[in-house]
Amino acid sequence: MAEAQNIPAGSTTAGAIAVAAESTVATRMSAPPSFDVADFPVPNGREEEWRFTPLARLKGLHDGTAVANGTMKAQIDAPEGVTVESVERGDARIGKAGTPVDRIASQAFSSFAKATVVTVPKETVLTEPVRVTLHGEGGTTFGHTVFDVQAFAEAVIVIDHTGDGVRAANVDFLVGDGAKLTVVSVQDWDDTAVHCSQHNTLVGRDATFKSIVVTFGGDVVRLHPRISYAGPGGEAELFGLYFTDAGQHQEHRLLVTHDAPHCKSNVVYKGALQGQDAHAVWIGDVLIEKTAEGTDTYEMNRNLVLTDGARVDSVPNLEIETGEIVGAGHASATGRFDDEQLFYLQARGIPADEARRLVVRGFFAELVQQIGVDDIEERLLNKIETELQGSV
Repeated sequence: MAEAQNIPAGSTTAGAIAVAAESTVATRMSAPPSFDVADFPVPNGREEEWRFTPLARLKGLHDGTAVANGTMKAQIDAPEGVTVESVERGDARIGKAGTPVDRIASQAFSSFAKATVVTVPKETVLTEPVRVTLHGEGGTTFGHTVFDVQAFAEAVIVIDHTGDGVRAANVDFLVGDGAKLTVVSVQDWDDTAVHCSQHNTLVGRDATFKSIVVTFGGDVVRLHPRISYAGPGGEAELFGLYFTDAGQHQEHRLLVTHDAPHCKSNVVYKGALQGQDAHAVWIGDVLIEKTAEGTDTYEMNRNLVLTDGARVDSVPNLEIETGEIVGAGHASATGRFDDEQLFYLQARGIPADEARRLVVRGFFAELVQQIGVDDIEERLLNKIETELQGSV
């Protein structure tokens, strides 16, 4: 089943599309953004932003009973010229990219001891990625990291999550004017881990930001990428790949706020699910404010269900406050294997199991290629192959 909506330039149907969304972006949160956890009520699961999330499996992150008692082994490998600092809560760069929008993100902000700031100086062009490795060693941890990519700099950042534990964090990306930043965030946790994180990105004037989120592991993973623009001409691409196994809950909730004129955004997330009670949630919100004339935006979510017993909730929302746009649209589809593709491959002598593997590889290929880091791409392709051994 698929839904698709597109709005061409100068269209008079913008208001109709905004009303047609399941609920508007502005009214779907139970409390306004805040750094103070006391401003958020304890969720009960009936709120719009929590209705898909298994609260009982969050290990107390949502109700204040979780305390920092764990260990997170962190390592940052940064090329020459990049600075890494441990700073106090009052540092002006902390929170500049965005404010916590739910109780867990606010709890994480209230609970971290010191924040880490990674800075790529102005006009610096990195030839090697900045690599951040986070390995959970049990217990509950909170964190806050700021990546400050200054004007006209270019960088690739890889954030790799492994191990076990309960993790709540905020991650801020400051993309300076004319800068180019690619971020790869890999969630390859052990099967018992819980990970909730809000990713805030502020895209500068004529800057380019690309995010690739890859989620495989964890019992519950709930990520909230958010984009806003500091000036005109900014571009953001958000790509995501997730493979949800039996019993896993993987939730990706995106918000792109077009609050500056002549900016672009493109969102493409794809997921595969297998096994009993595998549950994937994708919420894609795009808000085009009155001041954001000349916006060009599109979002798409595709899901491939490999076995019985899996469930997908996919909700694209588009809210438009100005008719002076280049284009806007969204699409969502969930289904099983394409019989025509399988027939085509089998008719050429490819066995059925191998044909199914080829279809899944092809389904994910365009997203893996967006990463641009050879060892990460190879690792993820191997991971996909391993996952497929259980279903096809």
